[in-house]
Amino acid sequence: MKLSERVKPISYLKAHAPEIIRTLKDNPQPVVITLHGEAKAILQDVGQYEETQETLALLKALALTNRQVEEGKVRPIGDAFSRIRKRLADSQS
Repeated sequence: MKLSERVKPISYLKAHAPEIIRTLKDNPQPVVITLHGEAKAILQDVGQYEETQETLALLKALALTNRQVEEGKVRPIGDAFSRIRKRLADSQS
């Protein structure tokens, strides 16, 4: 379905909220809600929203990792595991 077919005015949302919610369950494509002809909100299935948030979190972690590599904030893997083992041993003592 085209995005242009998923754009609805707020008055449509008010009159057809249950129908739109059911549609989101079957078709996870977001619905753009307009107010006075301007896009103001997005309605999205909860599962799709959670998936989007998880993807964003992973992308942020990758960006942070890339930045740390560029800044030279890396260690050899053997050193990293040695530090982790030491922390575990210290916490169990």
